[in-house]
Parts: sequence; structure tokens; C-alpha cells
Amino acid sequence: MKFKYCVFICFGIVLNCNHKTSLPDPLEAGWNNQAVCDVLEDNEKLRTLKCTFPPNVGHERHYHDTHFGYTLQGGTFRITDTTGTREVTIPTGYSFYNEKVEWHEVLNIGDNTAVFLIMEPK
Repeated sequence: MKFKYCVFICFGIVLNCNHKTSLPDPLEAGWNNQAVCDVLEDNEKLRTLKCTFPPNVGHERHYHDTHFGYTLQGGTFRITDTTGTREVTIPTGYSFYNEKVEWHEVLNIGDNTAVFLIMEPK
């Protein structure tokens, strides 16, 4: 009986790990089956994405590994992540760095098209 319990717990851990990796990365994620990011550079050391969000367009739930971002054109977004949902205005010229983002999803709720560069070291 104890053995079956242990196998069940181990199997549950495997399922949890698979669930985390089942989310798309930022390039794979889109909005309503349409891509929002394009690859500007992809070499052995760096991948750079340009992600464009017209009004009422977002980025479906996805994860990020380590990355640096820069806002080419700012905007107002509704962001949902592990901390909840909030509305933020991201200015043009804003930069950010994250070691990892377990998951988030965003929606451009502003009036203008927002554009970001995302640089991911390999």
C-alpha cells in the first residue's frame, strides 16, 4: 500500500513538471491564432524578438526564460500573472530584465500600437 502511494506522488510530480513546460514561449504564443512576435536575430548566443500589439490585441498565456526587454512604443496593458491582474501603462523607452517569468498574459487596452524588443540570451 505504501509503494502504490509513493508511485502516485512521483507520477503527480511528473505531471506538474509537464504542465509547466506545456506553455508556449513568447515566439510561439500569439493572439487568436495570429503571431504577435517576429524574430529579428537568432544565433548561438542570442534570440531577439520584436513583438507588436495593436489596440485590443494581446499575448496569450506564455512563459519567459531570462530576457531583457525594451519598449519601442509604449502602451497601456492589462497583465495577468501569478500575482493577479493589474492595468499598467508602459512608457516608450522603458527597459526591463527578468530571470524568468513562470507565466503571464497581456492585453493592449490602450488606443495605440505598442512595440517591444525582447532579447533572450542562450
